[in-house]
Amino acid sequence: MTPPVIKTERLRLRPWKEADFNAFRAFMADPEAQAFRSGPADAIGAWAQFCAKAGEWAVCGMGTLVINEADADRALGYAGLWSAPYLDEPELCWSLFADDGRGKGYATEAAAGMRDWAYAALGLPPLMSFVHPENHPSRAVAERLGARCLGDTTLRGQPRLFYRHVGPV
Repeated sequence: MTPPVIKTERLRLRPWKEADFNAFRAFMADPEAQAFRSGPADAIGAWAQFCAKAGEWAVCGMGTLVINEADADRALGYAGLWSAPYLDEPELCWSLFADDGRGKGYATEAAAGMRDWAYAALGLPPLMSFVHPENHPSRAVAERLGARCLGDTTLRGQPRLFYRHVGPV
């Protein structure tokens, strides 16, 4: 599937391009940004993950998109659907790369845009998200999206809270 371009009130979510790699690499190398993931990645590991994100659309027919302000083409983060063979269903996910994109509601707006697109374009049922219990900003995003925490789980050996989003309206 060709990745869509999704427009929200303030944002444009678009496919990945090579020029996004430097922002992604810095995000992947930042120990604080990776505290709730598998830890920082070197340039080679970041490149592998970057290519995987871009390739998810070809392999899975869904994936993540880069978050830009509507009038700029600077990668602020990503939002989208993560599908892996060991998951029963796709996860609605989001991340912001740098502090200057945080605190503005961009993650919530981007995730809502992706969620609504997934329901309308792919006909998916209510989505889920995994959030680390100590990742309070991501917990707040899930809750602002109307998701309910259904309990504790693990993902790749790390603790997670399992959130269920509201379904299509």
